[in-house]
Amino acid sequence: MSHRLRACAILLFSSLAMPACSATPQTGATGDFSNRPEVQTFIDEMVTTHGLDREELVTVFDQAQPRESIIAAMTRPAEAKPWYEYRPIFLTRSRIEGGVKFWSEHADILRAAEEKFAVDAQVIVAIIGVETRYGGNTGSYRVLDALSTLAFDYPPRAKFFRSELEQFLLLSREEDVDVLEVKGSYAGAMGYGQFISSSYRHYAVDFDNDGKRDLWDNPWDIIGSVANYLHEHKWELGKPVARHARVQGDGYKTLLEKGIKPATPVREMNKLGVQTNPPLPGNMKAALLELEDKGGPEYWVVLNNFYTITRYNRSPLYAMAVYQLSEEIRALYESKGEGSE
Repeated sequence: MSHRLRACAILLFSSLAMPACSATPQTGATGDFSNRPEVQTFIDEMVTTHGLDREELVTVFDQAQPRESIIAAMTRPAEAKPWYEYRPIFLTRSRIEGGVKFWSEHADILRAAEEKFAVDAQVIVAIIGVETRYGGNTGSYRVLDALSTLAFDYPPRAKFFRSELEQFLLLSREEDVDVLEVKGSYAGAMGYGQFISSSYRHYAVDFDNDGKRDLWDNPWDIIGSVANYLHEHKWELGKPVARHARVQGDGYKTLLEKGIKPATPVREMNKLGVQTNPPLPGNMKAALLELEDKGGPEYWVVLNNFYTITRYNRSPLYAMAVYQLSEEIRALYESKGEGSE
């Protein structure tokens, strides 16, 4: 992430959304960090609150590097694109085939995760595909540099990223992560599933019981952790995610104002001119989503599982990309005879 583990209109791989950015903030991304008063205050807090070693922290921040490129990346999120430009980034033949390959290689683990966490395997695969191309691109920034830059040189989200920096240092102590070596996204997201530090600490699992939660090299922990995240955010195994919708009249417009959290019974949506094929149960709660296609708006009735994906990354575009990719992966996987007992 992801999360989704991002900022501005791009959203982090956590349950925290980033506000839209209207302009590049003024920053002070020059020089080292250790001599700055705000960093010294942060070190004091880490020593007092968590018992970390002051000398070690000073050494760490002596080596942390401000990165202007991280600030720049925060101002041009993919989720600022319209749907018709966003979708082709993720719905590609290579990403679909990569998902089938990943599923085939890790079928036993995905089956175990599906059984333990009650999360559909195709969605676990699709999230890993959207986040990092199945581990092909887990990020090239040092997490320490990313989080330090955003914590101390990015005022719009300084409070959030200072908290993530705190979580990262605690994570390094708990999981024996080398703070000077570990790499991730420009927002500090790590591993195949792009967990930010707080999500790593709260939702990552040691799925193979080897005593360590490893989201870079251990497929058991990688898959189990993504599954656990969705499970903790109330995924419903085997239930629908979204349905393409037709709208008529003007009544449906009131539904768009309610957001994407499912709160309206389908029967009420039907009365307001919204129909799906196949139809959904009338008592099922849903929401209406409008996406910008080249030929005009397209409409989707989105359900609880769609909302759960947005807890991983709060962008509806992200959730729709994950859903559609998961469907394409499943169709190709099954067409190849995979998954048959």
